[in-house]
Amino acid sequence: MLDCHHHLWKADRGDYHWMGPQVPVLCRDYLADELAPLLRKAGVERTILVQAAQTEAETDFLLEIAAGTDFVAGVTGWLDLDDPGFPDRLAHYRRHPKFVAVRPMLQDIGDDAWILRPTVLENLGHLAATGFPLEFLTYPRHLPHVITALQQVPGLRAVVDHLSKPPIASGRLEPWATLLARVAAFPNVHCKLSGMVTEADHGTWSPAALAPYVEHAVSVFGPDRLMYGSDWPVCRLAAEYGEVIHALRLILGARLGPADLDKIFRTNGARFYGLEAGR
Repeated sequence: MLDCHHHLWKADRGDYHWMGPQVPVLCRDYLADELAPLLRKAGVERTILVQAAQTEAETDFLLEIAAGTDFVAGVTGWLDLDDPGFPDRLAHYRRHPKFVAVRPMLQDIGDDAWILRPTVLENLGHLAATGFPLEFLTYPRHLPHVITALQQVPGLRAVVDHLSKPPIASGRLEPWATLLARVAAFPNVHCKLSGMVTEADHGTWSPAALAPYVEHAVSVFGPDRLMYGSDWPVCRLAAEYGEVIHALRLILGARLGPADLDKIFRTNGARFYGLEAGR
């Protein structure tokens, strides 16, 4: 299996803008040696390691980890999409065999419409032309701007992280459901079934609370454009690794057959990120 979304960090690197007393469980080092036994227990063989800081230093740090860690098959890094020099920086990082995607942290940018800035759109066009993937880290309020960007940059290969963080704790579906369906109408866009437990009520969440959101994602994206992600260690705000993967298996297993489950837990992510067999 392939976990398409997790993080590793070293707290004293100092560029994790979100790290603080409001998330005490996350304010320490989380490195590969701690994750490895959790992956083995869950039957996960490969992963995508995703950036958690908006710096190239973070990208370099993750690529160093990937180079020395067998289970990390790819790295989603950060590069400045609002920089005219982005194409050169992308070319530089693409020389690393495990650099597989770029992610701006849209949820943490003050301008909700940042993705529509002229330089950003120009660089999205460069990504589309080169076929290199982009990850959208958003809340539902960002999706109208994401839809506009997708309209202006046809052919962009992208994935929505964490189902765009729907308000699971409240049980509300709209306007998230309608907006996600509009995003799913773009055939080159995928979605990660990840990050849900942290959007649910941390103390009382259950698979039943997540199920309506998973079911909607399945209905609009279909089993060919969905992929599993643990969001470890961020998931530890509400659940441990084994609980996260068990909940998703339970929800999907009641609705999909073995072939579709294999797509979501293994082959869709490998295809999207262009992973070579055995990497």
